[in-house]
Amino acid sequence: MKKLAKISLFLCAVIILFCLFIFRSEINSFIKSPYVKNPLKKVKVPDDYAKIDKNNNNVFDPIDLVNAAREEAKIKTKYKSVYYVGGYPPEGEGVCTDVIWRAFKGASVDLKTLVDNDISANIKAYPRVNNSPDPNIDFRRVPNLNVFFQRHAMNLTKEIKPFEVDNLKQWQPGDIVVFLEPYEHIGIISDKRGRDGVPYLIHNSTPHASEVANFNLWRAKVAGHYRWEFSDKSKLEQN
Repeated sequence: MKKLAKISLFLCAVIILFCLFIFRSEINSFIKSPYVKNPLKKVKVPDDYAKIDKNNNNVFDPIDLVNAAREEAKIKTKYKSVYYVGGYPPEGEGVCTDVIWRAFKGASVDLKTLVDNDISANIKAYPRVNNSPDPNIDFRRVPNLNVFFQRHAMNLTKEIKPFEVDNLKQWQPGDIVVFLEPYEHIGIISDKRGRDGVPYLIHNSTPHASEVANFNLWRAKVAGHYRWEFSDKSKLEQN
């Protein structure tokens, strides 16, 4: 029995040493990644959003977007896809696109009017409208918002590299992210980040609005990454 116990302890020690060797090899490989300097340390990504406060509420406008979108997550706005006469769903319900116009409303930007006007003036640019504009729903359709932001916002990188500061600093609070395949979706980049530096996304998907990590691991890939330029807001509204 003593001999059997010694053999068992020896085998256990060998297994533990082997596991430690594999773990060390994996960590060394991870650290040598071109995107990772120290995977055990939280990545610090500098804030590089516009320090503009056009609505004079003592909050920078990109953060207005984040705060208004986050309110949707806080109250857990129910995901409910319905056609509304007048366009706007009641408070407490909506879909992913409703997070966007409500976020813009928080920055004193009337997104619905801007989208409706652009569709009216450039209907051929909006294939989803199919030559038949409907102000009750057009501003709540992801493909239409994608076209609008392509035309009127900064178009940014679609690539996300965890732990890569030079890449991650291109993803800033208030940025808009669009997904088209295999499903249509849209959300707002949060001012909160994971340890790898990847920002959280504020969005609404069944069952309700939420602020989530790791959207870069979703099955749907980023189709558009945009940044609203508040300095040009008044010019666009006048057009």
